Amino acid sequence: MTDDTSRESRADSNGEDAVSISVFFPCYNEQDNVGRTVDQAVGVLDKLGADFEVIIVDDGSKDNTGQIADKIAERDSRVKVVHHSTNLGYGAALRSGFGAATKELVFYTDGDGQFDISEMPPLLALMTNYDIVSCYRINRRDNLIRRFNGWCWSKVTSVLFGMKIRDIDCAFKLYRRKIFDNIELVTTGAMADVEVLAMAIRKGYTITQKGVHHYPRRAGAQTGGNLRVIFRAFKELIKLRSRIRKGNG
Repeated sequence: MTDDTSRESRADSNGEDAVSISVFFPCYNEQDNVGRTVDQAVGVLDKLGADFEVIIVDDGSKDNTGQIADKIAERDSRVKVVHHSTNLGYGAALRSGFGAATKELVFYTDGDGQFDISEMPPLLALMTNYDIVSCYRINRRDNLIRRFNGWCWSKVTSVLFGMKIRDIDCAFKLYRRKIFDNIELVTTGAMADVEVLAMAIRKGYTITQKGVHHYPRRAGAQTGGNLRVIFRAFKELIKLRSRIRKGNG
């Protein structure tokens, strides 16, 4: 972990303004992953010469994720932690991350380390022409059932909301932060990515897509595939469809 440094705007070697970016990680029971993941992020952002902050969203973890996150933040003032006292769900973790972000761009990926954040910098150039970069997983490293469910979910939600998103739930996305001043997010569950993209499209924001590599989970357990989470997502899907039809949000 690097020492504390100034968070004032800096310039790169070409005299251009440094990229201003918030990077956050939704985490639930990721004690064996969060330290390594944050260290990698800080290293990549330092190399970019970015004006950055890293945000860890601890969604009511029952292990030592919260304590580890706090120790990281104590060592580096560019890292901050948002705690949920109980597990509120993936959508609530995303909303907290977007709400805590203060920079011009906001990027998030999960705290489980299944993505390589060094693949984030090439996305920045795409923001010249787009408001959102929504990535898709190359050779998704999950079991067959999760891959099939993910494919079906992307197809269903794209048809319902008139989107052409290849991998709707890929946790590797880059946004202009101002988007979140103009859309109202209410989802707390697994449908969060659908809500953000559907509402952003409705507001006229532009989206492009790019493939990123996906890696096996090194530690911890996935939670998104259980039936309770799936049923909750479909319930929220119906509500979102109704909201958009009524012109709310």
